[in-house]
Amino acid sequence: MSHYRPEMTQAGLKPTYSVSAYDEYGTQREVSIAGEAPLTLFVDGRELVTLMTLGTYPEALAIGYLRNQRFVNALTEIRQVIVDWDRERVDIDTFEGIQDWQKKMQHRTVTTGCGQGTVFSCSLDKMYEIKLPDVSLRQSYIYSLLKTLNGYNDIYRQAGAVHACALCRGTEILAFVEDVGRHNAADAIAGLMWLNEWSGHDTVFYTTGRLTSEIVMKAAHMAIPVLLSRSGVTQMGMELAQDIGVTMIARAKGQHFLVYNGVRNLVYDACPEVPAESVRLARVANK
Repeated sequence: MSHYRPEMTQAGLKPTYSVSAYDEYGTQREVSIAGEAPLTLFVDGRELVTLMTLGTYPEALAIGYLRNQRFVNALTEIRQVIVDWDRERVDIDTFEGIQDWQKKMQHRTVTTGCGQGTVFSCSLDKMYEIKLPDVSLRQSYIYSLLKTLNGYNDIYRQAGAVHACALCRGTEILAFVEDVGRHNAADAIAGLMWLNEWSGHDTVFYTTGRLTSEIVMKAAHMAIPVLLSRSGVTQMGMELAQDIGVTMIARAKGQHFLVYNGVRNLVYDACPEVPAESVRLARVANK
């Protein structure tokens, strides 16, 4: 039996546009730039938020935003998702409305997300109810996954100006989304998880952006136990990861990474050779 999907448009925009620019020699060149468009979310006719987005997965972005902010608890609560780029809006209609709408709208935090992310009090209230599974990661697996991910980032290679997020099961990339803000890419993945009935328990969430409290919360709401980033972490992000048990690995590039939380979950089975100069300096320091 097929699983439920709401009625939806398929209104993804092209991600890049060709423009003229001049290089350091004064030579005109045709280059690609990333798209960016405002998309205002209306839920049952009520305005919720405006997101600046690349626009490639607008329906999944809208669904994932409502999921991660805990405005809806199941995909079956949503009747339809209709994107209208001419009006720069997406209308999400539910079957029974949003419970406690006014209460949920009372407290909103503007986060460090690119393009300004938001966190509503209803998502914070549910945070410490989440139980994440225990995990075990091999160092060799991290290296293999990073190598696989190097084959993606198509929009970034063409135009720059975007972040990427990926949902990984083993070395399989279930979803890879690029957008002008990493929080948008994360929400789009949350929407795709519902639409495809993917569980987060046996997955790794990768992002090119920094691991802030907002990203930790989104991963936890998606039941994803491991975060992997090529960028850094924030203090609040690390403290929240420690509180709720998210394994946090960042500054991951090549053979380098730093485990900020959950080192007990890592099996060091592929340690790179220590450079001779580092060994010499260590011996000098210990004399």
